[in-house]
Amino acid sequence: MFRPAQQTPTMLGSAFALGELIYHNTVRSLRKTHSNAFVGLLMSMLQSVIMVIAFVVLFSVLGLRGTAIRGDFLLYIMSGIFLFMTHVKAMGAIVSSEGPASGMMKHLPMTTAVAIASAALGALYNQVLGMLVILYVYHVAFAPVVIDDPVGAFLMFLLAWISGVGVGLVFLAIKPWAPSVAQIGSQIYSRANMIASGKMFVANMLPPSMLMMFDWNPLFHAIDQTRGFVFVNYFPHNSSIMYPVYVTIGLIMVGLMGEFYTRKHASLSWGARR
Repeated sequence: MFRPAQQTPTMLGSAFALGELIYHNTVRSLRKTHSNAFVGLLMSMLQSVIMVIAFVVLFSVLGLRGTAIRGDFLLYIMSGIFLFMTHVKAMGAIVSSEGPASGMMKHLPMTTAVAIASAALGALYNQVLGMLVILYVYHVAFAPVVIDDPVGAFLMFLLAWISGVGVGLVFLAIKPWAPSVAQIGSQIYSRANMIASGKMFVANMLPPSMLMMFDWNPLFHAIDQTRGFVFVNYFPHNSSIMYPVYVTIGLIMVGLMGEFYTRKHASLSWGARR
């Protein structure tokens, strides 16, 4: 007979509730790969370390160390590897996040926006923590890490992450309609970026005929600009900061519109086709 009076939530209270929901779902997304958070982080770090070692060996065997920027060679390699891994991991996390037909969407106040934000933040947390640990170990055990403009370099790192989120949103919008196309397309994109990202060479040394093969890629611009912030004696002339910004904004808008349309036409039968 007597019911407690319902209070209308304030904007601040709603923001805190949404933040708490995203936080808990981010923790859940981090534990997807491994139940032990430390082991999951260690596996993510090992992927970056193995790739750094592989590229150092490759450059040494092929005699390409002379093509690198004058300065710390390992820092040159890591500046490309870290941004590449962040971009690809962010894209993969978004593509594999829960869609509108997922069972998690039956539990209010869970939404696809929360799932996307949690997947993106989980990927960023893993990569930032892994990068800091690797740089710290290298700084203590091997050689001092000297970055000319660490703030600018970290902003480019975030740009690589958010551009990966934009690409992942596009594939996520395609996924319910054509799961195989989205899965294969995302794999082809990540494999192509092994070369198309430009982490193995310096953009300033590319002739115009080869530059046209890479400057379509926002990650290529982000990596080249990062090296301009990391090394005091490198000034990128063949890349731009604003190009990946504009491309990322466009990808996010297209991906969100596609996801909104997909959510409005969601069907539980999609889950049986995956």
